[in-house]
Amino acid sequence: MDDLPNHVVSDILGRITKIEDRNSVSLACKRFYELDNELRKCIRTGCGLHPVHDALTSLCNRFSNLEKIDITYSGLMSKRGEQLGDEGLRIICSGCPYLSDITLSYCTYISDTGLSYLGSRSNLLALRLNFTPRITRCGVLSVVAGCKSLAVLHLTRCLNVDSFEWLEYVGKNEMLEDLCIKNCRLIGEGDLIKLGPTWKKLKSFQFEVDANYRYMKVYDRWQKQCIPCDSMLELSLVNCIISPGRGLACILAKCKNLEKIHLDMCVGVRDCDIIGLAHQSRNLKSISLRVPSDYSVPLLTNNPLRLTDVSLKAVSESCSQLESVRLSFSDGEFPSFSSFTLNGILSLLQMCPIRELALDHVYSFDDIGMGSLCSAQHLEVLELVRCQEITDDGLQLVCQFPKLRVLRLIKCLGVTDYGLAPLSESYKLEILTVDGCPQISERGVQGAAEFVSFKNDLSWMY
Repeated sequence: MDDLPNHVVSDILGRITKIEDRNSVSLACKRFYELDNELRKCIRTGCGLHPVHDALTSLCNRFSNLEKIDITYSGLMSKRGEQLGDEGLRIICSGCPYLSDITLSYCTYISDTGLSYLGSRSNLLALRLNFTPRITRCGVLSVVAGCKSLAVLHLTRCLNVDSFEWLEYVGKNEMLEDLCIKNCRLIGEGDLIKLGPTWKKLKSFQFEVDANYRYMKVYDRWQKQCIPCDSMLELSLVNCIISPGRGLACILAKCKNLEKIHLDMCVGVRDCDIIGLAHQSRNLKSISLRVPSDYSVPLLTNNPLRLTDVSLKAVSESCSQLESVRLSFSDGEFPSFSSFTLNGILSLLQMCPIRELALDHVYSFDDIGMGSLCSAQHLEVLELVRCQEITDDGLQLVCQFPKLRVLRLIKCLGVTDYGLAPLSESYKLEILTVDGCPQISERGVQGAAEFVSFKNDLSWMY
């Protein structure tokens, strides 16, 4: 080892990606240990920090070139009942001069004072906070105002953070490329208008409303707003209100370069919204739609607002690069209310190079639909969740799918070991996952794929 050039040893260490493997290799010889200390750019820790301040000081001294730190307590305390607090953040900021990316999860001792230390870091590029209940808007403002290079900001379950000041500051200074706000109860759809000019810079935007605190409110301030989103590549909206002609509906039709869209339980989405999205976002590669039932939320108007096959056909005609489709319904107990039919789903498969298809609670997809997949030339991954119209007859057709490699069957009642039997002889699948299918046994999945995962948890049925 002593005779190897530095660049060779560095290359060896660079090929070891797992943290536990890097730790083991660094103990193999003194040279590996020293080089690993110099080359280690990221670290993930949390409950192992005890006593906290001494451990952090030692960590910063050993890995002097750290650029990314992820500290998570996963809702637990450390072995001595201590957690990272404001003083710990001060130690990190002073001991890691190259720190540019930090994630803090379940760090319940951190307050706005701790975030103010991060606000002094001009080279901080990314901050992710997950359940830090002591943080308020003041702490977030100190970061966005002090970190001029900040490009990534994720706030998840920050219960005491509202939108006042900091969101307006972000909007005026056009400083973020990736913004994620999930289950922050004091931030609603109407507050997003404060982003203003930043909309045209955002490449990724995720917004999720806590379903338990959602309320039907129309935001007139958004009406007739021209919001350019030319840089947007990924858009995810969960439990949001999509009001006609205002609010987030303005965003959907302005994303010219969008590649990935995820709409989960968004109330008020209409066919015209998806049609407008499809016409603008011709580079779309992935679409995920989870449609709420007419009974899951109050209606915004006297008429049901529901997506239909018209949306799917518009996407199939305009988005020639679409590779991934996920369709899901929340109303499994009301199958007659499903708004997408087999014809709409097949239009996507016939006109787009779909590599991955996932269907959840889609009762319109049956054995006839499985037969249609025999002509799907690009399909490699198929996931069927609670698709109760599929029987063994449809499942046996999997052997005829041209390129299928991965099959996932989850909570499907109509399939048995008999339907899987032909797969054992075809050697077709690389991965088979069976979870919660009461008529499939562990013996029935043996040999059906190179790698098999089987779970028999039937609690969902009771």
